[in-house]
Amino acid sequence: MKNQTLSFLMRRFKEAGFYPHKKLGQNFLIDGNLQHLILDSAQLGPEDVVLEVGTGTGSLTVLMAPLAGRVITVEIDRHLHQLAFEELFGQDNVRMLLLDALKNKNRLNEELLEVIAAELDAVPGSRFKLVANLPYSVATPILSNLLALDTPPHSMTITIQKELADRLVAGPRTKDYGALSIWVQSQCHVEIVRVMAPSVFWPRPKVYSAVVQITLDPARRERIGDRTFFHSFVRSMFFHRRKFLRSELLSAFKGRLGKPEVDEIMARLGVDSTIRAEELTVSEMLALAEAVRTAVGD
Repeated sequence: MKNQTLSFLMRRFKEAGFYPHKKLGQNFLIDGNLQHLILDSAQLGPEDVVLEVGTGTGSLTVLMAPLAGRVITVEIDRHLHQLAFEELFGQDNVRMLLLDALKNKNRLNEELLEVIAAELDAVPGSRFKLVANLPYSVATPILSNLLALDTPPHSMTITIQKELADRLVAGPRTKDYGALSIWVQSQCHVEIVRVMAPSVFWPRPKVYSAVVQITLDPARRERIGDRTFFHSFVRSMFFHRRKFLRSELLSAFKGRLGKPEVDEIMARLGVDSTIRAEELTVSEMLALAEAVRTAVGD
């Protein structure tokens, strides 16, 4: 495959009678150096089973195929799927799927999960990785739901909107810190590798993007007593960002925790009654979630 330059894309799309859909977040990376930066960051090897969400024209897929053990690439757009199929024909270790990676915002597609499980079984000693230029519209649920799996990716090397990248690395008492920051940082190390200007994509998005490296930390993940409860708990603590944490707890667990119980938990953990959720560190939120889970019997 030739480099995915602007002229190449425009010619290829014209031949196919295709034009990118803004609704699907179809912005194509046209800087070859950045494609290779993504690959360098992912550090792929023959033991890796790679998931790519958003095949596009297959430009990244074709570069990953010789490096990885297996590549599962998912595309929702039928026209792009066909274009990529023509480019990837003969790549025996690439599994192409025409489907939506998400069943809904809280769950991944069951068919995709079955394929991932089968491919991991087929590669002895395999490691699961996500490497993708993620469509902006699905980036958050893809990341959140992958981390909710019993076997999450060993690493995720992704291109996403810079605004989302800032949320992933944000610390307490900052405007970008929220439920997603805590959910990801409670399990992973996160690093912004490179900020990308709109000019490296076509069509040009209106926002900056970033290459982000997310690496699973099993020791962090083991601190979470119940991942399903913790994920729900953290989101509920940020439903009303400006409310005091005490009020948020009483609202989220109405009928299950009364004021005396909430006050006792907060006092025992040394959490001030006038603090807001955005002021807690990841470790403090973990401790609070576990105390609440124990109190309500979940």
